[in-house]
Amino acid sequence: MYKRWGRTPRHGTGKVYNTIMARCPEKYRVTILRRMMFRIAEEIAAGQRIQCLITGESVGQVASQTLESMSVIGSAIRMLLLRPLAGLDKTEIVEIAKKIRTYGISILPYEDCCSMFVPKHPATKPKLDIIVEAESKVDWEPLLREAIETVETLDIDATWLP
Repeated sequence: MYKRWGRTPRHGTGKVYNTIMARCPEKYRVTILRRMMFRIAEEIAAGQRIQCLITGESVGQVASQTLESMSVIGSAIRMLLLRPLAGLDKTEIVEIAKKIRTYGISILPYEDCCSMFVPKHPATKPKLDIIVEAESKVDWEPLLREAIETVETLDIDATWLP
């Protein structure tokens, strides 16, 4: 049986979330959170000799997926970032999910961390200099290090993948 494994930050991310809530401008919280998540993912991937990150983002689906937001968020890392679904609409993505048998899990109820951060008026066109300035007011290194050091490793049965 072929297995792929994933690593997902668990316990250490709470401090990252709390710091963003307490110290970052409300309209930029999702942007900053996603930049921090990418930094964590990049560090984990680099430690496993993984050459790129792949996301399921689709342009225009939510505030953090405008071209401006995706550019600012992606600039937080140096690693190659692939977005194979970027040009697809929701209907096309649902069809792919059904074909590869991930649709069922994708519609299960959950509370994701981004939904907890969404302000009434999220930034849809964040400016990199403003985001960098907001981030500069916090020493993120120890928070990110703790998140990386407390990852949970999961074994995932991927034998069904095409």
